[in-house]
Amino acid sequence: MASSSNPGRTPPLAAAILCSVLLLAGGAAGNFYQDVDITWGDGRGKILGNGQLLTLSLDRSSGSGFQSKNQYLYGRFDMQIKLVPGNSAGTVATFYLSSQGSQHDEIDFEFLGNASGEPYTVHTNVYSQGKGGREQQFRMWFDPTKDFHTYSVLWNPSHILYVTPARFYVDGTPIREYRNTEATTGVAFPRAQAMRVYASLWDAEEWATQGGRVRTDWSQAPFTASYRGLAASGCTSQDATACANPGSPWMYQQLDSSAQDRLRQVQRDYMIYNYCADTYRFPQGLPPECTAK
Repeated sequence: MASSSNPGRTPPLAAAILCSVLLLAGGAAGNFYQDVDITWGDGRGKILGNGQLLTLSLDRSSGSGFQSKNQYLYGRFDMQIKLVPGNSAGTVATFYLSSQGSQHDEIDFEFLGNASGEPYTVHTNVYSQGKGGREQQFRMWFDPTKDFHTYSVLWNPSHILYVTPARFYVDGTPIREYRNTEATTGVAFPRAQAMRVYASLWDAEEWATQGGRVRTDWSQAPFTASYRGLAASGCTSQDATACANPGSPWMYQQLDSSAQDRLRQVQRDYMIYNYCADTYRFPQGLPPECTAK
């Protein structure tokens, strides 16, 4: 998907995040008993299979969620997910990175459910110093409820990219890139706050499916999403300088020309919303990062 490294130089101050959804593949996955804490749901989150599988459930009373035990400043994070099948309208399953507090940083994958037979919407967003509103949404060309697919976040000192399972490419298709333009625009970028890995399943029927027009059918509850294969390869230091280790393969990873071509193709064919094209929302001008070179 991406290539290049330059271990002989210090990473540029411009930081970046690479987020991708790759075709199901083996990897150095950990054990949920050792790697995460189920933080809410009153028993609706369950670790099964000797720590190899974690299920999150949602009913009318509550959803559920978990977080990684470690915090990371830069790294690559893979999670295999099988989303809620059938009529999933009103439900939102997530996989994301986040720090804490009102000025938090966050990198989101949210999977918005739909009525039976209708496609999921993949909702992406980036928060920096508590400010989000940088949404891009996509319709997927595959059914994410039939099998596990690997969703990945690579966060390094260069750029942000999202990728999905591809019909034609073994290593996945980029769908979004969000570059750090802080040096030229002053727009803050996630580069100094350590983040945990989170996942959750919750009810958002007020807005999640067709703007809230399609509500949750609670007769179908409990709804269940399945997670496995969490693999976190990142820097657990809180010191950005210490984390800028040229020996880490994800630290200098960039999109090559082939991946850039795939990115343009999928945005042309599958993007359904881009905040950088929403002139109605931003009548006084698009956010500065949208037009930065």
